[in-house]
Parts: sequence; C-alpha cells; structure tokens
Amino acid sequence: MPRVKKESADRREDILGATLEAIEDKGIDQVRGADIAKRVGVSAGLVFYHFDNLDNLIISALRSAAAHDMAHLQAVLDGTAGDVTTRLRAVLREYGPTGTAFGWRMWVESWSASLRNPELRGVIRTLDAGWRDVLIRLIDEGTAAGEFHCPDPAGAAWRLTAMLDGLAVQQVVFDEAVTREQVADWVTLTVRRELGI
Repeated sequence: MPRVKKESADRREDILGATLEAIEDKGIDQVRGADIAKRVGVSAGLVFYHFDNLDNLIISALRSAAAHDMAHLQAVLDGTAGDVTTRLRAVLREYGPTGTAFGWRMWVESWSASLRNPELRGVIRTLDAGWRDVLIRLIDEGTAAGEFHCPDPAGAAWRLTAMLDGLAVQQVVFDEAVTREQVADWVTLTVRRELGI
C-alpha cells in the first residue's frame, strides 16, 4: 500500500476516534467539525474531505465504535475457556456498565440522538441485535448441553440485555445510583432465575 493511502487511512481513524471522544465528552449535539479538527491537529476541510458532512462523520464514528464493540465481544468469546456458563458470564460482564466495551455514556447519548435520526437508529439497532444474538446462541448451547434450563432463550436474552441497559442508565446517567457490586449481584441473580442454574 502506498504511504499516502496508509496515512490517509490513519488520519481517518484518528478523526473517528476524536469524534467518539467528543461525543462521550460533550454529547452528539455539541460535536463540531472544527472541534474535531482541533483535537486531531488538522484542518476542518480535511475532516470534511473524509466525511462530507457532520452527520456522516457522527454516523461513521458510531459505526466504527459498534464494529469495535463486536470485535471485542468476539475476542472475549475466543479468549474465554470453560463451559457455557463461564462464557456467558464473560459476555454479560462486558455488555454491562462494568465492562470494557465502548463507553456507556456514548451509547446512552446515541440512543437519545437516534430518536431523531433513523440512520443512527439503524446503527444502534444492529449493535443491540449483535450482542443479543450472541447471548441467544450461548443460552441455546447451554440448554442443549443441559447446563441451563431455559424454555425461551430469545426472551431470556431480551430480558437480560434490557435489565443491563436500564442498570447502565442508572449507573452512568444518574451518577452511580446503583453500584457496580449491585449490578454484578443482580445480574447473577437474574441469570440464575432465567436459566435455571
């Protein structure tokens, strides 16, 4: 690959990263091309050369974050040895507000903005479905292996992710109205009830 193309790809990634930081720091409605350019140390013209307009920049940044989250999820699955219960707990730990997936502040901000932006809503929906599909597969696998007793894996996955989403809001938006320890305890209790373990 010629050096210019590599530098261009690197610069694009730098801009995406700076945009994600800005979204988490200030919120989507406060993101400005000039601010992103300043964070990266380039001109605003270069930012828009890569992304055409601010909406495209924000959508591209959030798509990048979603892809990163899904790649991280796969790495967690690939790197977690043990039975299905162990792998499921590793995935739930990453999904919840105690995990290392991209910042919950950014995703909560994105949920809100997606109410007014159908393209952003699609990004969020795809990410949400990706996590849930992994949970459904793990619950199916655990049920088939006799580790779990769950007549409705899809329903259980929906309830688990909905609970974690709600707890994330309580922890992130409301200045830790619930503690990490409470989140961990409630997730453990819910998993036991949902999966009959």
